[in-house]
Amino acid sequence: FNPSAEPPGITELVIPDLSAIAQRGKTAFDANCLACHGQNATGSDMGPPLIHKIYNPGHHGDMAFILAGRQGTRQHHWEFGDMPAQPQVSEDQMAVIIQYVREMQVANGIETEPHNM
Repeated sequence: FNPSAEPPGITELVIPDLSAIAQRGKTAFDANCLACHGQNATGSDMGPPLIHKIYNPGHHGDMAFILAGRQGTRQHHWEFGDMPAQPQVSEDQMAVIIQYVREMQVANGIETEPHNM
């Protein structure tokens, strides 16, 4: 699988009716993540789309998101550069952001797939 060979983001975004937790997550995402990961987590020229099959729970589980927020992460799928730590994002905010991203993924056909690297 080579995500750099695919266009970033998705072409027709489905925005679901979000749960109350995911609505809080969208607010936290917009305040902390949108600048790099784009509107509705569809990516930007600063960071990758999280509404992408490479971020399905079987490949990047919730703990991967938590660690990326806490510690930052080295570039390994995309050519946006390393992601810096986001110390301003609390654990509670991270939990609701993950819920938001997962609900958006499901609404857009991203299912859990086994990690086959």
